[in-house]
Amino acid sequence: MTRGSGEHIGFLGGGHMGRALVVSLLRQGTDPASITVGEADAARRDALATELGIRTVADNLAVALEADILLLAVKPQDMYAALRPLQDVLARRRPLLISIAAGLTVAQLRDALGAAASSPVVRAMPNRPAMLGVGATGLHAPPDVSAADRARAAAVLGAAGIVAWIEDEALMDAVTAVCGSGPAYFFRLAEALAEAGRAQGLPAEVADRLAAATLAGAGAMAAADPQLAALRESVTSRGGTTAAALAQFEADGLGRSVARAVEAAVVRGRELAAAASGA
Repeated sequence: MTRGSGEHIGFLGGGHMGRALVVSLLRQGTDPASITVGEADAARRDALATELGIRTVADNLAVALEADILLLAVKPQDMYAALRPLQDVLARRRPLLISIAAGLTVAQLRDALGAAASSPVVRAMPNRPAMLGVGATGLHAPPDVSAADRARAAAVLGAAGIVAWIEDEALMDAVTAVCGSGPAYFFRLAEALAEAGRAQGLPAEVADRLAAATLAGAGAMAAADPQLAALRESVTSRGGTTAAALAQFEADGLGRSVARAVEAAVVRGRELAAAASGA
């Protein structure tokens, strides 16, 4: 989705994730003039226009009237209210709709679309590293979405990093828990690592810098070779310090804790979807 593609990309919502995707598109060469963001918050709207050089508007209808691809980047509980006033224009124009709202199913989105329910709809769950071009996105499209529209969706999200198609929509909640929420888990682990370093006597600034750099370096290694078990083994000498630390992780139930955390995120995503339906 680069300069010269001829398609106009609209966003409903310019929050953290919407902004990250705009930044990733611009980095890949998308013409700023081909992007419009609808954002209710005036300060956020002005910041997007000033800092990124894109067009921003307060009225979502103006976005829908020109978008060939429309990113639905509002909160799940706000989706129905955002889409209902746009049903007629979306029914007439039939843009490709890409939702990044956690939990909302294709059926729920089409219910909110009303007269525009026949528009092609793709669900996406990106994550915040998208703003650096190193994100990860799970994508789902129902069978009635054409191969061409799937390719268009993959091109937009592919600007932000890797994409993986999920054929079973029920698994999108797991994608949200692993991918969408996942960066926070690693940040929390790095925080804990820095805290432990301070407890062992490291100066606070040194502990923070070392933990952050270690997180970044491990991520770079995983990006280059995503064989996670092999990577772990490659940095673990038998009987060494790393092995001792990993053994303590296992004794304390790290695997069980992570599994329960992911399950909690899956449950919360479903709760958000259910609440949105009742909005």
